Amino acid sequence: MPRPTAPVTDTHCPYCALQCAMSLTRTTAVDGVAPRLPVDVAGRDFPTNRGGLCKKGWTSAELLARGDRLTTPLVRDATGELVETSWDAALDLVASTILRIRGERGADAIGVFGGGGLTNEKAYQLGKFARIAIGTSRIDYNGRFCMSSAAAAGNRAFGIDRGLPFPLEDLDGASTVLLLGSNVAETMPPFIGHLVGAQASGGLIVVDPRRSATARLTETGRGLHVQPAPGTDLVLLLGLTHIVLAEGLADEAYLAERTTGLDGLRRSVSAWWPERVQSVTGVPAPVLRDVARRLAASDGTYILTGRGVEQHVDGTDTATAAINLALVLGLPGRPGSGYGTLTGQGNGQGGREHGQKCDQLPGYRKITDPEARRHVAEVWGVPVESIPGPGLPAVALLNRLGEPDGVHALLVHGSNVVVSAPNVQTVRDGLGRLELLVVCDFFLSETAALADVVLPTTQWAEEEGTMTSLEGRVIRRRRALDAPVGVRSELWIMHELARRLDAPGRFELDPSIVFDELAAASAGGLADYSGLSHALLDTGLAAHWPFPVGSGGTPRLFTERFAHDDGLARIIPVRPATVSESPETGEELTLTTGRLLEHYQSGTQTRRVPELDDARPEVFVQVHPATAARLGIVEGGLVEVSNRRGTLTARASVDGDIRHDTVFLPFHYPGDASANLLTQDAVDPISGMPDFKRAAVRLRPAAGAPLPEATATGALR
Repeated sequence: MPRPTAPVTDTHCPYCALQCAMSLTRTTAVDGVAPRLPVDVAGRDFPTNRGGLCKKGWTSAELLARGDRLTTPLVRDATGELVETSWDAALDLVASTILRIRGERGADAIGVFGGGGLTNEKAYQLGKFARIAIGTSRIDYNGRFCMSSAAAAGNRAFGIDRGLPFPLEDLDGASTVLLLGSNVAETMPPFIGHLVGAQASGGLIVVDPRRSATARLTETGRGLHVQPAPGTDLVLLLGLTHIVLAEGLADEAYLAERTTGLDGLRRSVSAWWPERVQSVTGVPAPVLRDVARRLAASDGTYILTGRGVEQHVDGTDTATAAINLALVLGLPGRPGSGYGTLTGQGNGQGGREHGQKCDQLPGYRKITDPEARRHVAEVWGVPVESIPGPGLPAVALLNRLGEPDGVHALLVHGSNVVVSAPNVQTVRDGLGRLELLVVCDFFLSETAALADVVLPTTQWAEEEGTMTSLEGRVIRRRRALDAPVGVRSELWIMHELARRLDAPGRFELDPSIVFDELAAASAGGLADYSGLSHALLDTGLAAHWPFPVGSGGTPRLFTERFAHDDGLARIIPVRPATVSESPETGEELTLTTGRLLEHYQSGTQTRRVPELDDARPEVFVQVHPATAARLGIVEGGLVEVSNRRGTLTARASVDGDIRHDTVFLPFHYPGDASANLLTQDAVDPISGMPDFKRAAVRLRPAAGAPLPEATATGALR
C-alpha cells in the first residue's frame, strides 16, 4: 500500500532580499528511524530564482534541527549566570523593570532595536509597541546599517524608496548593466541568472575595488571590471556624468520633460573631467570614457547600486550621483531601462516601511507629518499627541547606551549588534551599562549571551506572515511545522508585555489580523498595502506595492510620473565630502568589509550550519601579493590587523584580486574576530549610515607567524 504523500508548504528562503521561493516537505520516520531534519528543502519556480537556491537556501533546514535552539526563557541570576525560568516570570521582570525605569527617567530611557529580517507584521507591531505600549521615541533597526543611504537618495530624487522599481525579470532584456558596489554572485547567487543577457552582449560593467566573484563574471569578453580606490565611487560617478553631458550623450528630451535641476548638475560636474577623476579613483580616463559611451549607446541600460557605494559618510550623495547619471541617460521609468538599488536583508524593504525606523510611521509615512500622525493614531485608537516624535538613528542610539541622556533598557529583536554595529567595542561597553537588556532570538547569539533576559522565538518555517522582496513584491511566509514547546512568536511576546504595561490599543496574535491593521495604517501612504491581505496573497498574485484598494499593484514605478507633487524627478548636485578616515602614512592601508557566499549577516544562523561553517570557519584578511611581500605576510599566515579602535588576528589570503592599497575582511565573525572592531562609527549626515567600507588599518605578521618565503602568491580557498 503506498505511503501517504507528505504535506508540502510553499514558502520563501529565510535569508536575503531575493526571497527565493522554496517548498518544504515534512519528513517522516522510515522503519522507525526518525529523520535527521524535520523538512526537505526544494527550490520552487518563481520569477526571481527560477527554482534555484544558493548554499544557504539549500541548507536552511539545518537551523530547524539544531540542538542549541533556545526553547525556554533565560534570566540572569545573582551570580551572573543565565538560568531557565518561566514565561510569566521573565515577562513580569521585563515589564516591571520597564515601568520602573520609565517612572524614574521617562519613556525615552527605554529603547527598542529591530531587524530587517522580521516579517512585515512583526516590524509593524514592534513600531506600534515602542510608541504606544512603552511610549518611547527611541526605536531604530539594523537596516540603518544596510539600506538607509539608498533609501534617503531615492526619497529625495524620486519621492519614494523602493529598492527595484521594476520586476527583477526586466533585467533579462538588458544589454548593459552597470553594477556598483554589489557582489551578487556571492550574496544572492540566483540573481546572476538575470545578468546573462548583459553578459552575452559584453555589457556587464562591475565597479568594485576587489576582483570579486561578480567582477569575474565580466571576463572573456562578457563585460568590464572597473577597480576604483575605496571610497571614490562618488567621484567616479561625477566623472561619468561629466562625460555624458560633455559628449552630448544625455537624453535631453527626457530631461526637459521629466526632471528638474539639470543646470545645477552641469555646473557641479564640470570640474570632474576624466583625467582629474583618474587621479582620484585610479581608473584610467579611457576606461571612464568607454563606460560612459557604453551606457549611452544601449537601448537596454540599467544602473544598480549596492552597499559598497552606500556604506560611507557620503553614501546618500553617492547613491544620488548614481541616480543623477541614470536620469541624465533617461533610464528611470523608461521601458527596458532603469535604476535600482539591491536590498540586502530578507525583509530589508518591508522592514523599513512600517514603523521600526526612528523617523517613520507605517506606509512609509514621516512621523513629523501631522496628517500621517492623525491617520495612524486613528487606526491605533490612541490620541494623536500620545505618539512620540522622531527618535535617534541606530548609531546614535547605540552610542548613548547607559549615558544620562541615553537609554537604560534596550529590547533587541532580530539583530546581533555586538557583531554587526560599527566600532563595535563602543556598543559592547554600552550594553554593559544598561539596567536591562532583553533579546528575542532563536539561538543564543553573541548579543543574547550578554542579555539580562533572553526570550526564545519562532524561526522562519514555524511562522506565518509576509515579507517584501527587493523588487517591492509582498510575499507570504508560511508555517511548515510547529515550533518547539516553549517557543513563542514576537507577536505573542508584544501582546503579553503590552497587557502587563496596561497599554492602549490592540496587540493581536494572529498575523493575518495584524497584516489587516498594517494595511489600514498604510492606506494613502507611499508604501500603500491597503488592497492586500493574507487571503489575497495566498492566491499567488504578483503583489508589488503600492497596492491601494481597488488596484492591481504597481510592478513598475515612474512609467508616467515620479512621486513628487509635480511628477518630476529631482536632480540634486552633490560633491565629494571630506574623507572621514584615510591612510595617513605609507604603512596604513584602506580596510573594506563585506559578505561571503557561505555566511549571512552576523553569522548567528550560518555559523551553525556545518557545511557552511566548514567552508569558511574563520576570519581571513585579503591582501595583494605586493603588499604582503612588503609587510612580510605569507599565504595562510596569521596577520594582526589594527587601528586606534581595535585589533584582530586573521588568516592571510594573498591574491591579486584586490588593489595593493586595500585589504578586505568579511564581517560575519564574532568576538575578537569581528571586523567591526576596526570600522568607524562616523555616519552619513542625511541617512545615519555608518562608514563600513573605509577605515585606515595597519597590518603585520602576528606573533609566531611563519617567516615569508621568496614569494607569496596564491589564495586561501
